[in-house]
Amino acid sequence: MTWDVLSIIGTIAFAISGAIVAMEEEYDILGVYILGIVTAFGGGAIRNLLIGVPVSALWEQGVLFQVALFAMTIVFLFPNRLLQHWEKWGNFTDAIGLSAFAIQGALYAVNMNHPISAVIVAAVLTGSGGGIVRDILAGRKPLVLRAEIYAFWAIIAGFLIGFKLVNEPFELYILFGLIVLLRVLSYTYKWRLPNRSFKPSTKNESISG
Repeated sequence: MTWDVLSIIGTIAFAISGAIVAMEEEYDILGVYILGIVTAFGGGAIRNLLIGVPVSALWEQGVLFQVALFAMTIVFLFPNRLLQHWEKWGNFTDAIGLSAFAIQGALYAVNMNHPISAVIVAAVLTGSGGGIVRDILAGRKPLVLRAEIYAFWAIIAGFLIGFKLVNEPFELYILFGLIVLLRVLSYTYKWRLPNRSFKPSTKNESISG
């Protein structure tokens, strides 16, 4: 029951973030729904394809689809009233979604006896894949890969679960809280992973004579 509640919170957070990006890009109501659904469920769908879970399993989440559609409808109808609260709580609920989905994705792969590499990929895709697809569809550079430490926390969850360092229910709840805390700290204090920019220089030589 606890994981179901966390999944609902994460689904709402991801669906709303997709809807917000769509409205920022001035998409119509269909675009708002599509981007919101992709954000909430895109990562899980890609994960299922890669680790061998039937794609039809996605359609068994009827309640989550209804919750996502309701959340996006409310945001579309009352954006000004709700988004002022979203700015305060959006990152926190998003952190809950990242942690819950990453852990669930890793558990999916472990239960199917996949190797550690697949467990980590499943955690990353479930936790952040929807946001990556959202940004690509919106014509943006994926924020989770460049602006903040985001997918890295999902990698940690996949690593710990894949190597069976965390497998008991109480340990999973501790891991969930830890990932949420790390994500909150990373955006609060603007933590960044090392990066390097490379822009090849071009020399335009003109020949006169």
